[in-house]
Amino acid sequence: MDYLEELKDAIRRLHGVESEYVETVPVVEEFEGRTMWDGEVSVFKVTGHPQTDTAYAWADRSGDKKRYVAVLKIAPVESPETAVKAVIIASIKRGPQSG
Repeated sequence: MDYLEELKDAIRRLHGVESEYVETVPVVEEFEGRTMWDGEVSVFKVTGHPQTDTAYAWADRSGDKKRYVAVLKIAPVESPETAVKAVIIASIKRGPQSG
């Protein structure tokens, strides 16, 4: 399975909708002069969701672990950049993870 198919699978698993690839955009998220995240976010058109027609997805690698992230375009998420910000904020609120 190629990378985009893996992201489509993540969108299906996490949100229960089918998707079609649109584009990939670079995103750099900085806070107080420090890079918090630097990568590419893929944009997908989704079908079957009552609140949106767009999803943003990417894979994060931490060591040997790969985690798929899929965020729907539902306020306050309005762009690839705000999707990344929302995930960073949620991660900070969860605190350190063991394991």
